[in-house]
Amino acid sequence: ADSPWSVEDILTEDDEKDRVPLQKLKLLGESEELRGLLLNPHLRQLLLAVDQAEDKSSLMKKYMQEPLFVEFADCCLRIVEPPEKENVVPE
Repeated sequence: ADSPWSVEDILTEDDEKDRVPLQKLKLLGESEELRGLLLNPHLRQLLLAVDQAEDKSSLMKKYMQEPLFVEFADCCLRIVEPPEKENVVPE
């Protein structure tokens, strides 16, 4: 009741499949690689612009052309959705 909104207020049932569990989100804060990327002032400015933008979708499309932003996005994805190991022999 103290917070003006919750995740449930903005997610529809269709969005639920895209929701990242809190445990995985916490891994972002523990990543040294991600922290290193966030030291870059240019990346910080890009993220701030996205956060403050009215039309986040079109700005994200534009920024996905920026190698630094793509590196950041890829790093986040590797943390929350680690690539499956190929050629793993089951025990």
